[in-house]
Amino acid sequence: MNGEGHFPEGDGLPAHQLAEGTLAPIVVLDSQLRHVYVNPAWVEVSGLPASAFLGRTLGEVLPDLRRPDDVLRDVLTDGQPREATISGTTGVASPLGQRLWRAVYHRVHLPEQGTCLCGIGVEITNLRRYLDDLETAHQRLALLDAAATRVGTTLDLETTCQELVDLLAPSLTDLAAVGIVEEEFTDAPPPSPGFLRLRKTRGVAPTGMEWVLRQLGGPGPYVDIPRGVATRHCLDTGRPWLGNLASDELFQKVTVDRRRTEIFRAAGIHSFLIAPLITAGRPVGVVLLGRAGSSQPFDDDDLVTIQALADRAALSIDSARRYSYEHTMALELQRALLSEPRTPHPAVEVAARYLPSGRSVLVGGDWYDSIPLPDSRTLLVMGDVMGHGFQAAVAMSQYRSLLRTIAASDAGVDRILDELDRQVAHLGLDRLATCLLAVLDPGAGTCTAASAGHLPPAVVRPDGSIEVLWLPAGPPIGTGLGGYESLTVQWNRGTTLLLYTDGLVERRGTDIDVSVQALETLSLPVHGPLADMLDTALARLANGAFEDDVAILTARRCD
Repeated sequence: MNGEGHFPEGDGLPAHQLAEGTLAPIVVLDSQLRHVYVNPAWVEVSGLPASAFLGRTLGEVLPDLRRPDDVLRDVLTDGQPREATISGTTGVASPLGQRLWRAVYHRVHLPEQGTCLCGIGVEITNLRRYLDDLETAHQRLALLDAAATRVGTTLDLETTCQELVDLLAPSLTDLAAVGIVEEEFTDAPPPSPGFLRLRKTRGVAPTGMEWVLRQLGGPGPYVDIPRGVATRHCLDTGRPWLGNLASDELFQKVTVDRRRTEIFRAAGIHSFLIAPLITAGRPVGVVLLGRAGSSQPFDDDDLVTIQALADRAALSIDSARRYSYEHTMALELQRALLSEPRTPHPAVEVAARYLPSGRSVLVGGDWYDSIPLPDSRTLLVMGDVMGHGFQAAVAMSQYRSLLRTIAASDAGVDRILDELDRQVAHLGLDRLATCLLAVLDPGAGTCTAASAGHLPPAVVRPDGSIEVLWLPAGPPIGTGLGGYESLTVQWNRGTTLLLYTDGLVERRGTDIDVSVQALETLSLPVHGPLADMLDTALARLANGAFEDDVAILTARRCD
């Protein structure tokens, strides 16, 4: 090879014709990795003349190109051909940005230069980009599929929003937060005319940036959005809003308080994407995403993927929001119908608790009552209407009213259940109910109880021992079968009677009788207020959370 960088002539087709006629870049390097030859294809790729390379290394000529020189030195040492990757930018502008070549290097011996390397390369930028795009598309399809199983696993609104932001970050964004359109203003005055209220729910941010979430929209749980703000634009139009590499002016469109632009800057956030949560043409909220630091700005693929995720999540969030509203209304109805038990006679102390289940579809039909009877006697009632929701709560109210009316006859507990069963069957109420009645008679020192398919009561004695009273169990109320039997036991001073619904003891995979029998192993405070006994029993039986609504009523003889 001569000093001008040309291959020497050889027999047959000249080598320089092969090198200079190919479209593949070809270079020859000496033992110090300096160029002694570059072909026209590499000249065209680099945008520099051949003379700029001769006698110089690649790093000296094109510092933005990266080449693994250690691989090339291994080829010089052992003579084994090896592949290497060259990446970066050259002097020729390319719409592909970073370019990529795959080259094969062989050790050769040239008369004038001695041991050299000959490298032949092919550009694989498009192929690499195609494979990267294919992998990205695969990952985003997998993310969309994951949304079906990871978002909306419960009917709890806060949990659903948390599942959404956990899906988005850090897969697609650094910071994510969800705001829900508030339509009911029960705990705060309504927003001013023309403003739309968003309730801040859940968010996620990288370690060290959690403070940004706390500052978004101000310190309160709500933010009232006027027209002209990017978030409001998304909700009004149903289209996402994108602010890449945002200026301060653009940042000010994201927040109601323009001074909060400083927060974004301090956190290193450079790009925002706001996607509306729309279902049935109605906005239910927005999800706000931010990228910071070295993260790339959002691109069109991000926009499509995030909006698709938002559309799927909107259905789950709307279902959770409607459930939350209906659950609250049903719970308020049930609590309104459940008046606190009275203490009709000085010789009897009563206390009660009602706990709705966070896992049930809606609140149940549990109820309790205490009714004064002649001769200082007290009738205790514990019932459970089958089913959940408004219908169960309304049926519970009907059962309770009928029972109060029938109890005024001062009949025995078995006769009261017979009459209640007959009237319910006659009225055609379509929900059965279990019911437990107990008449406490301090004067006689007795407790007489009867059960219509309800779990047996427990007696807590002054020494702390507990006994389950296994009553004859008649059919549930509403069957019209009747035939209830009563059982009378001693009820001494300091003895407590405990009535409850199945939510207190029922556990999946455990026989209900075994769970009831386990009550006898509890250790409960017997000398303090009944409220302490209730709290202890609930704490020791909860196991994290009850699977159904729980009603519990206690009565203690204190004469």
